[in-house]
Amino acid sequence: MRKRVANPGARWSEKPKKRPSHKQRNFQAADLEGNHRFSIYQRQSLMDESDFSCGILYLPLGGPSLTLARYNGQGHIHGDIAFRPHIHLSSERAIAAGKKPESEAEETDLFETLEGALACLIDDFHLSGIKAEPDNQGRLPL
Repeated sequence: MRKRVANPGARWSEKPKKRPSHKQRNFQAADLEGNHRFSIYQRQSLMDESDFSCGILYLPLGGPSLTLARYNGQGHIHGDIAFRPHIHLSSERAIAAGKKPESEAEETDLFETLEGALACLIDDFHLSGIKAEPDNQGRLPL
């Protein structure tokens, strides 16, 4: 489903305010008919450039949000993935097992930076209205 970002000039803010540990910005998007809403975020550690996350959430009317995907940097270990970029995708299997829908992840070499992660998310989830430069040019879609 094609989606368009409504606020391409979203500003960065530091979180939490008392002792900033990361900065974040949030974009709002909807499908082209305006029937489905989404939130896209970028989060960057202020202490470690390799610690970042970029994600997309589905925002159903009257229900809880659902994280569809997260693109994480190499700033942490996730299961067998040690300090490598990885992508979390929601799965029916994780939901049925009572886990976070996006708990499973796969290592990737499609991005190395937050900007590259956003470029992948834009491409993978058919977003328009914002742009990002990919880290790796010859990538294949998921």
